Amino acid sequence: MSSQTIDHAELRDAILKICADFGDKYWMSHDESGDFPEEFHQAIAAGGWLGIAMPEEYGGSNLGITEAAIMMQAIAESGAAMSGASAIHMNIFGLTPVVRYGTEEQRQRFLPPLIAGKEKACFAVTEPNAGLNTTSLTTRAVRDGDHYVLTGQKMWISTAQVADKMLILARTTPREQVSKPTEGISLFYTDLDRSKIEVREIHKMGRAAVDSNALFIDGLRVPKEDLIGEEGKGFYYILHGMNPERILLGAESVGVGFAAVKRASQYAREREVFGRPIGMNQGIQHPLARCWMELEAARLLVMEAARRFDADLDCGAQANAAKFLGAEAGFKACETAILTHGGMGYSKEYQIERWFREVMIPRIAPVSRELVHCYIAERVLGLPKSY
Repeated sequence: MSSQTIDHAELRDAILKICADFGDKYWMSHDESGDFPEEFHQAIAAGGWLGIAMPEEYGGSNLGITEAAIMMQAIAESGAAMSGASAIHMNIFGLTPVVRYGTEEQRQRFLPPLIAGKEKACFAVTEPNAGLNTTSLTTRAVRDGDHYVLTGQKMWISTAQVADKMLILARTTPREQVSKPTEGISLFYTDLDRSKIEVREIHKMGRAAVDSNALFIDGLRVPKEDLIGEEGKGFYYILHGMNPERILLGAESVGVGFAAVKRASQYAREREVFGRPIGMNQGIQHPLARCWMELEAARLLVMEAARRFDADLDCGAQANAAKFLGAEAGFKACETAILTHGGMGYSKEYQIERWFREVMIPRIAPVSRELVHCYIAERVLGLPKSY
């Protein structure tokens, strides 16, 4: 729960002011080159926003996920879309387990460089043969004196091309030796040592500026001082970061959607066909109006989920639903914006085709639409588990 307060409108304006220096040409250039948006990352750091939800004593702002959601929506809505949001996304929620379960020495060592933008981190959990079934991960961490030796593979790891550190989940006790599959998994925050880790980029449909990768780990030696919390409890530690991640993705999706509706509405006011603006036609007006309503409804659920998280209330249902509804509304808004523009919507000039490619991400990750349905069915409606 945050102990600081800030005017939300002022927060949004401050973020949009920074984003104004990074317009369409900047993001188009980085989408085409695949280069990480370092200048944008550093501008957010210089403004003091990378640690928006981190404790003040380590350089953070000690605000809540509510404020973080407002910030992430504003970044995406500025036109940066998922390229901008994903460049700093990990900073906002990723090290929550370190804040909550790490030692004071670890917090002093790990948090200030991340918040200041001097280090970047990636989140190494997903594996090729485990996917969303995290308890089936096979990356091993074997104790060897004062170190653990890690071996295994990770998949879809964002920013690993530029990261200095990684938060990684590995099994320290074989699954067949624990009473529950959630036990025997440990969490480490350590150097991404490229002499022991091959980082292989995955070329994908969108968001080229923020890399996604496969990691091949062979004999990575991790000091025991980099173990977060107790050995074997790592699965429980990362659960605390899952709801904030879903909330923030919901906010980002809504931001992309609002950007698309705004740009489509502007085009509809200016584009004339048969001697009149196409925005006079209800066939153009009504789909855009519906998109705005769906986005606003999703935004309100994002804020409710964030409020509950910041108040230490159960928010699993709201966080999952906010992520789902935000992603669907954002996708629908981008699709509608392309159709509003007609052929020009398919061109790169108006940015919407990039937003459309990028808004697919929150529909897929970090949890599928189907599993969100299952969560609501089981946890809210009391229906039996289906898988």
